[in-house]
Amino acid sequence: MEDNLNSYTTQEKQTLSKTSKKKSIQVFDQKPTPAFIGASWITLFTGVISYCVGLWNSDMQLNERGYYFTILLFGLFSAISVQKSVRDRLEGLEVTDLYYGISWFSALSAILLLIIGLWNADLLLSEKGFYGMSYLLSLYASIAVQKNTRDKSYIENNKLTLEE
Repeated sequence: MEDNLNSYTTQEKQTLSKTSKKKSIQVFDQKPTPAFIGASWITLFTGVISYCVGLWNSDMQLNERGYYFTILLFGLFSAISVQKSVRDRLEGLEVTDLYYGISWFSALSAILLLIIGLWNADLLLSEKGFYGMSYLLSLYASIAVQKNTRDKSYIENNKLTLEE
């Protein structure tokens, strides 16, 4: 194609190269490995269970435990929502700016609410660090699990369409 471009003007070359770039679609066909899928699920369970065991064994009142547990659930959901909306946009699927913004706002709000709660809590610094780290581990792992699930589903659905 490069030889054919020599006979065209600069503007025509730019137009042809832009259209040829748009036509070259990368095919995503690498399924996540079972080891990575397993590691993601183990990490998610480790983070969530550690966080919940820490809450169960704490000297907090029930309403405080409920607050921190709700923050965990809110954070997990919002992290998955951000991952989904970012991935949808990258794949060219329509995601409204409102939903995209709300996803980011809710994820950042969940983290901010945890920070404010831990800042004002009567806990040892090591306990605050434990809750913060297990929380962030859980959020990261939920994103990895969502990504793996989506990648696996995408590849399996495309194989069905290609085989038919």
